[in-house]
Amino acid sequence: MVELGGLSRASFYRFHEDSRERPDADMDLRDVIQRIALEWPCYGRPRITAELRRRGWVVNPKRVYRLMREDNLLCVRKRMFVVTTDFNHGRKVYPNLARQMELTDIDQLWVADIT
Repeated sequence: MVELGGLSRASFYRFHEDSRERPDADMDLRDVIQRIALEWPCYGRPRITAELRRRGWVVNPKRVYRLMREDNLLCVRKRMFVVTTDFNHGRKVYPNLARQMELTDIDQLWVADIT
């Protein structure tokens, strides 16, 4: 049949495998992951993987990550803004003298910071 069609053997088998529909083997795992994600909305991939293992599933964290990404279950946490500069101190604040300068050539302004 391959000789009659003028196809290579690899092309024939590739087409033959792609033409039949394969059921998703991960449907049960997807269902459990979605239930855990609904039960614990703040859980990410590591915690969901640990919860699946507690429930008896043998899963790889990369597989859980792939399924969560495909089902759009990854949560992006907004990080809290941390203020690192203390403006309420009693020391003198020096003005920025470079702000008023008009630079027209190279080597007119050099800046250093020792903090």
